[in-house]
Amino acid sequence: MRRIGFAASNRATALSRARVPGRRIAHTVLTDLGPLRSYPAYRRVWAGETVSAVGSMITTTAVPLQVYDITGSSFAVGLTGLITLVPLIMFGMFGGAISDAVDRRRLALITSCGLAAVSAGLFVLALVGPRTVWPLFTLVAVQSALVSVDQPARRSMMPSLVPLRALPAATALQQIGWNIALTTGPLLAGVTITVSGYPVAYGIDAVTFGAALYALARLPPMPPTDGGTRAGVASVVDGLRFLRGQPIVVMTFAIDIIAMVFGMPRALFPELAGTQFGGGARTAGLLYSAVAAGALAGAVAGGWFGRVRRQGLAVVIAVIIWGVTIAMFGLVHNLIAGVLLLAIAGAADMISAVFRNAILNVATPDAMRGRLQGVFIVVVAGGPRLGDLEAGTAATVFSPTFSVVSGGLACVAGAVLLAAAVPSFSRYDSQAAITAAESREVTREPGEDPL
Repeated sequence: MRRIGFAASNRATALSRARVPGRRIAHTVLTDLGPLRSYPAYRRVWAGETVSAVGSMITTTAVPLQVYDITGSSFAVGLTGLITLVPLIMFGMFGGAISDAVDRRRLALITSCGLAAVSAGLFVLALVGPRTVWPLFTLVAVQSALVSVDQPARRSMMPSLVPLRALPAATALQQIGWNIALTTGPLLAGVTITVSGYPVAYGIDAVTFGAALYALARLPPMPPTDGGTRAGVASVVDGLRFLRGQPIVVMTFAIDIIAMVFGMPRALFPELAGTQFGGGARTAGLLYSAVAAGALAGAVAGGWFGRVRRQGLAVVIAVIIWGVTIAMFGLVHNLIAGVLLLAIAGAADMISAVFRNAILNVATPDAMRGRLQGVFIVVVAGGPRLGDLEAGTAATVFSPTFSVVSGGLACVAGAVLLAAAVPSFSRYDSQAAITAAESREVTREPGEDPL
């Protein structure tokens, strides 16, 4: 597997910026578009995943709304998170091990086809009109199992598409694409469900998988480094053993778990839309979109990401801001104020995600990236699902306001305690880590991009 033309592309990009003062200013403020300009394979993957993610977010929004329509219970919406968490944990670690053992491109193609089939199943089920939530729960459980295998394969491809020093910019661009989907997907879901119903929403999702499949089909084979390691329990144990010796990487997982389990109120959005803000499905869609809109705005203005060396400290600060703004959101009854607070929280979460992902990819050798990305997926996708259950349960036992406010404050306290327990995380120097990682990686000859 070759990183194609990295050195030449970087020199050309640097010369271009040096000649155009306006471009230097834009680079200082706005997200670096260099990875999209310089690496065609990355550009196609980014575009395909963005289009597909819009459809996926329509489904992600439609499922809890449909569950709430069927049951009228926020606890049932929170239970959806638990239903998807179990297969995510069961298959997440093995999904990472599989991506270190086989061709990552082929694996992502297979799982993407499976996910498209699940969306088609949701479309058929919506046409029938389920009277209970269990058929819906079954399909989203299968979907979660496929995602737990698909995402480690996709994420471990990233350092093969761009050089290590371009990872913050490439990750920020991934965040832009993802948050475009997070912003537009829920809004489209709210409008589509209101106007045309659930079948059309799920049908759109199934069709958009075509973009991701096309991008994957254009990639060259991506076989595992040195023949790979056979997927199985021993391979998973090797990954966990490696992780045990990486306290900085462990911190990226632990602090995100704290933020998502205690500070993620999305399971309450269907109820809060009606009780706190006096709306319906469209208001719920707006709440879902607000977090993503803030993340998108933060990512677009992320030209400074590549200049941050204390990336661990940036993560801690971002998580604290997330918790504070979520707690404040629980206290407001004005929709505009609520949306603005969620947007600020989304920007903070995006900053945390960019730097956590950069730290993980730099610290992990290629032969181990799939397994560590498996852990990453379990944490990133599992944390919010546990948060759904926690938020729904606390809202049922106490009140939605108590659930949101107490969760945000618990998030702040947890971030401060973790930072105090592992001070090396706040001292993490990204430039020193990249230099060490580059000396560890096998040297690859630059060449033409054959794609």
